[in-house]
Amino acid sequence: MGQDDDPTRAIRTPGTARPPVPGIPPGGRPAQPVGGAGTPVGQVPQQASSSASRGRVYGKPRAGSSPVRPLRGGGGEGGGGGDRTVVEGRPRKPRRIGRTVAKVVAGLLVLLIIAAIAMYFMINSKLRPVESLSDYSGRPAATPGQDWLLVGSDSREGLTRAQRKKLATGKAVGKRTDTMMLLHIPDGDGRPTLVSLPRDSYVPIEGHGSDKLNAAYAFGGPVLLAKTVERVTGIRIDHYMEIGFGGFVGIVDAIGGVNICVKQNIKDPKAGINLKKGCQDMDGGTALGYVRTRATGAIPDFERTQRQRQFFSAVVQKAASPGTLLNPFTSVPLGLSAAESVAVDPGSGLFDLLSVGLAMKDGPIATGVPTSGFPTINGASVVKWDTAKANRLFEALAQDKPAPKDTITK
Repeated sequence: MGQDDDPTRAIRTPGTARPPVPGIPPGGRPAQPVGGAGTPVGQVPQQASSSASRGRVYGKPRAGSSPVRPLRGGGGEGGGGGDRTVVEGRPRKPRRIGRTVAKVVAGLLVLLIIAAIAMYFMINSKLRPVESLSDYSGRPAATPGQDWLLVGSDSREGLTRAQRKKLATGKAVGKRTDTMMLLHIPDGDGRPTLVSLPRDSYVPIEGHGSDKLNAAYAFGGPVLLAKTVERVTGIRIDHYMEIGFGGFVGIVDAIGGVNICVKQNIKDPKAGINLKKGCQDMDGGTALGYVRTRATGAIPDFERTQRQRQFFSAVVQKAASPGTLLNPFTSVPLGLSAAESVAVDPGSGLFDLLSVGLAMKDGPIATGVPTSGFPTINGASVVKWDTAKANRLFEALAQDKPAPKDTITK
């Protein structure tokens, strides 16, 4: 097209109207389709920046020359799919409740872990160490598994006069062994074995000839007692634990009592109990009387050892149950009570005590030492072991094997 053919090339004086352009109505928009980037057919395209500055955004004029930036969060083409949404034309930040909750939960878990660790070290520091295990010539070699000597003494330490009267513990001073048990925890998945050692067992005691087993404690305390047990069983003791009457009651009460099935009616004023036959919950005082009474059985001490094994298993299983360990209202009082009332060898700690509970959660194999008779020696009735069966029982445990069935007694 030549210069003379373009009406827009005419020279106009100020104030004169623009000549009409073919295809564009006066004062109106192009009637025909646009070509290119919005340029009417027949016109020279303007520069992109000039077109952008005069463009329209959502039907409204906009100022400036910068490119139009689409809102994020829209699902359409070019929306970008960002992390913002549009409500009534305004951008809004997304809700972050999930992230906040996760942070709060993580913070609480950290605090709980720190509190648990602090409580562990505090309780562990309160355990009372007692010298009990010693090296000596001829001591049995280390054996597989863990072997505990569990001792219940008749110590009234820590009990007031009113408590002694209420618990019917008597006025005896000092302390003697009231209960002795050997607990073997195997290295594998087998059940532990809990063996009652009758306190009247007639055994050799270094420096004192032969006497009742509990005399070893009276002569030389925990050290001589542990040494005597090691020599007569051939098993090396790894851990020693001792508890008195007061601690016994405190631990039972800390776990909210224990359920015991009583085989027969038992009324014993000396032990402070009057129990009916059947399963029942016992508090610390009642349980103490139950394991101490001698009012039943033709051989009272054998009935007694059976009740002691029954009670110990019930207490440990409840103490190690998730309902006790995961509840701070029971686990913390239990830990504090145990720490203040249980004495252990210096090499044992709270972790070792926890391992006992976890190992016994399914119940141990409970037995007594096989016996052969109850002679009277030096005016005292004693318990004689069946040497052959007793040796096979302890040899099996020393080798971390199950106890032979014919050595297990009620």
